[in-house]
Amino acid sequence: MHVAHLSLADFRSYARAEVQLDPGVTAFVGPNGQGKTNLVEAVGYLATLGSHRVAADAPLVRMGADRAIVRAAVVQGERQQLVELEINPGRSNRARINRSSQVRPRDVLGIVRSVLFAPEDLALVKGDPGERRRFLDELITARAPRLAAVRSDYERVLKQRNTLLKSAAMARRHGGAAGGGSALGTLDIWDQHLARAGAELLAQRLDLVQALQPLADKAYEQLAPGGGPVALEYRGSIGERLDGASGREELCGLFLEALAESRKQEIERGVTLVGPHRDDLVLKLGQLPAKGYASHGESWSYALALRLASYELLRADGAEPVLVLDDVFAELDERRRSRLAELVAPGEQVLVTAAVDDDVPGLLAGARYSVENGNVVRVS
Repeated sequence: MHVAHLSLADFRSYARAEVQLDPGVTAFVGPNGQGKTNLVEAVGYLATLGSHRVAADAPLVRMGADRAIVRAAVVQGERQQLVELEINPGRSNRARINRSSQVRPRDVLGIVRSVLFAPEDLALVKGDPGERRRFLDELITARAPRLAAVRSDYERVLKQRNTLLKSAAMARRHGGAAGGGSALGTLDIWDQHLARAGAELLAQRLDLVQALQPLADKAYEQLAPGGGPVALEYRGSIGERLDGASGREELCGLFLEALAESRKQEIERGVTLVGPHRDDLVLKLGQLPAKGYASHGESWSYALALRLASYELLRADGAEPVLVLDDVFAELDERRRSRLAELVAPGEQVLVTAAVDDDVPGLLAGARYSVENGNVVRVS
């Protein structure tokens, strides 16, 4: 699979941009702040419906514009599809596939598949649990786009349940112990909904971590020989109940038990305290957690290993994803730079951004675009 053409309208710094792309390596080279990352960010947005740089859509729309459009021609085998997303901050985004408007944005998922390496990836190792949850959930959705609906359902129910708990907490503070009774009357029903969606999401995460483990360990050894081993450990907020658990029904039952045990505390605090939204992926290097113990170089190798493992997993599932390396090589020492280049060079389509030509390893020879002052010009 590869992106054959990328078209932007009012996306980030671009009023308009049209970029023809080929299989193999394409490098976008130019000074910082000229729009290189904006191009590959658009590809990532088509793949995930989100940005690797910001949490909200508003910064993606060019200043003064009402909306942004990202459009791509995507080739898979003998088939070509035209996919388009219209980004409308504060309103519902829209999508089109082959010019048909009868689709939802999440129907686009799976047409473009990408694995993105970026300086922000250090947060996978050094950042808070939310970064690692997002990593898992985006990879889950990339492998099985239908699970976007499960994530959406869980987030919707969680929001409604939190609203209910907050109302109950406020009522109890102002009206005594019985004041929250009316707000809590439907809590059991919301527990059931949350447990069902949460169990499905949890099962998918557990399966994913098991599949990623050997691939991440192998990738780390390739990047930093003798520096491992690495281990991925899923730490659930429902605690030791997860040990040995299997199947959606069992996970659902365990989730309900944990909700029942934490109900009093949840009512006091007005928030849901157990569930996939509170879980973490513990990354271990040797016997120690990487967070807080790994050096800067080891943290980089770990983050890259997770991305390489993701790439191998997606490639094994079917269509090879687009590899995006956004200003990564400037962050690496010569040894890691060379090893990463060797590992990604065979990719069907590799998009690289760099401030100067020397930051692009010789192994990644291919098409070159100059990006400066909003102009994207092919130079080789």
